[in-house]
Amino acid sequence: MKRLILISILLLSRPVHADHLPEKHYQAEWCDAQQGVTEYVLPDKTRCDCLTDDHSVEFDFGKKWAESIGQSLYYSLQTGKRAGIVLILETPAERRFWIRLNSTIEHFKLPIDTWQTGAGAAQ
Repeated sequence: MKRLILISILLLSRPVHADHLPEKHYQAEWCDAQQGVTEYVLPDKTRCDCLTDDHSVEFDFGKKWAESIGQSLYYSLQTGKRAGIVLILETPAERRFWIRLNSTIEHFKLPIDTWQTGAGAAQ
């Protein structure tokens, strides 16, 4: 009986981030609004999250802000377009990642444009 109850609890319980929207959701919404191409395949078979007329854009959740810098610069190298990052902020507390991202870009004078999206983005 205890085993049945435990199995039932495990099967019926929801993961902590059940309402967590996938990156692709934000990517498709933003890229469509910019009339860009999602998942643009680069010559080396890697994929740029969104390619617009002016930018090659990387999408990442807030806590991956540092990784987004390298990927966006690589996409820019491969496409000849300006690097861009859309940082996905799910809560207002994640705005600290936005500050870290933009402070780093500004300090090193990196050629990257940034945007934010998600429930935690500044309106």
